[in-house]
Amino acid sequence: MAKILITEDEDSLRSFVARALRLDGHETYEAADGAEGLERLSEDSFDLLLSDIRMPVMDGIELAHRAADQFPQLKILLMTGYAEQRERADDLMAKIIDVVDKPFALPDIRRAVAQALATASRAA
Repeated sequence: MAKILITEDEDSLRSFVARALRLDGHETYEAADGAEGLERLSEDSFDLLLSDIRMPVMDGIELAHRAADQFPQLKILLMTGYAEQRERADDLMAKIIDVVDKPFALPDIRRAVAQALATASRAA
């Protein structure tokens, strides 16, 4: 299965998503903000970055731009509970797979991740 980095500043949501994805056999790693996420990405190779958009230190949009530039094979899926944040991600559409709206149910995030992993890589 896939190796997934979950970058989300809300501890309970991050843990919830990690547990949900482990149910599908994925190996999950966690980061509490974009800066920590970028550091984790440079330490290991991942199949998917699942990141919140709105976070302290470095938001998910900046993280997605940097991750896409540094790791072109990495698949990126963003999540947000704010419509205006989704609009801010429009310039990223060539670099990311999609934006998942929060709140989501367990089957929703599992399905979104499965679809993202099944999508051909941006750099392919």
